[in-house]
Amino acid sequence: MLTRRTLVLASAGAAAACGAPGVAATPRRTRAGFVGVDGPRFVIDGAPYRYVGANMWYGAYLGADASLGDRDRLRRELDALKDLGVSNIRVLGSGEISPLRNSLNPAFRDRNAYNNQLLGGLDFLLAEMGQRDMRAVLYLTNFWEWSGGMVTYLYWTNGGRYINMNDPAHPWPEFPDFSAHFYSSPEAVALYNDYVRAIVGRTNSVTGRAYKDDPAIMAWQLANEPRPGGSDAYGTQNLPAFYAWIGDTAKLIKSLDPDHLVSTGNEGLKGCLEQAQCVVSAHQAPEIDYLTAHIWPQNWSWVDTHALEQSYPTAEANTQQYIDQHAGFARQLNKPLVIEEFGFPRDDLSYAAGSPTTLKDRFYALIYRNVIESAEANGPLAGSNFWAWGGAGRAQHTDLHWKTGDRSYVGDPPHEPQGWYSVFDVDRSTIGLIRDHAAVLRTVRA
Repeated sequence: MLTRRTLVLASAGAAAACGAPGVAATPRRTRAGFVGVDGPRFVIDGAPYRYVGANMWYGAYLGADASLGDRDRLRRELDALKDLGVSNIRVLGSGEISPLRNSLNPAFRDRNAYNNQLLGGLDFLLAEMGQRDMRAVLYLTNFWEWSGGMVTYLYWTNGGRYINMNDPAHPWPEFPDFSAHFYSSPEAVALYNDYVRAIVGRTNSVTGRAYKDDPAIMAWQLANEPRPGGSDAYGTQNLPAFYAWIGDTAKLIKSLDPDHLVSTGNEGLKGCLEQAQCVVSAHQAPEIDYLTAHIWPQNWSWVDTHALEQSYPTAEANTQQYIDQHAGFARQLNKPLVIEEFGFPRDDLSYAAGSPTTLKDRFYALIYRNVIESAEANGPLAGSNFWAWGGAGRAQHTDLHWKTGDRSYVGDPPHEPQGWYSVFDVDRSTIGLIRDHAAVLRTVRA
């Protein structure tokens, strides 16, 4: 999901630096009941589609008909989210068995075979979401290590070489530079493309419906947080390979499934070397239907963890600037924008369910206010997915680390403290904020 590293703050002039002209809307066929795009807006059957969303990476895991799953809990979590007004869930749709520390096991595939239990779990999740008129965004690999990801594809094809994130022997930015070699590895990309063909071309074992015919899927996403690199030096020289991979993969998906949307999963400026032109170019291909942005004030050192409340105004100002910049990119490209990851720590940096969330709630309210204002102005910011729904899950160990075999999944992936950014079912103020935002968004008629 995240770098957990201090990165340089985007300059105030980043949006203006691009200088790209506005792009005319590309006519797109919109199938009945499917989410489509009409310029900078999402539509369903001609009506605007705006949404309150969540991230729940573990949805297919709960859906698995196996010891790693818990279908009754999945149903309860979906019912709880539906009750809040959440209608869109961003879900892990891939995962690679990996030698990397802190990566998920089991996962969706190893080099030579796919995990039918997890694929069946994804089928079950989509079937249950369809019954609730909810829609999924499925990401198809990961730039980071926690689900195997691009480094694992390289490991399978480069003679077994890899490095671990946060390994002192390989300090930042060695890991993201290594991961970004994926785009220029024909062998690694070919294995990834095989998986893309298998998933996009899959038929749901629960409903009997081909995925390409399922309106419960809103979008296919190329990866979670793909970046051209970590360092300016490597990332800049790698931009042509990065852009080519985005364009080629989007075309592949559209050739298999022309009716669903496709997005990159990119963080925006933070995932693009702080270069406005990179953000625009990464989302410029006609097969990329909308822009994505992620916002992580603590991870990006926009707040001082030793003085969270005192430094919060800086985080708020930087967040607003980041939203404004990316809304500007969306207007240039005439495509919708989604803030599909955002998170903030609890008061006193607690990880405990039900602990105070005063500043977290203020941060959520800032994101939601921007969504409402954009909706009222018929602007490009069309939805948001908070990171992440923990629901009834709880950390199982006193050290707050996830261990293989744990199935009380929370919103935080296995490489992170369990509870860091989760919204639990006892977080009353945050839950109330989400519910209220959904109610207001439903009233917007612009």
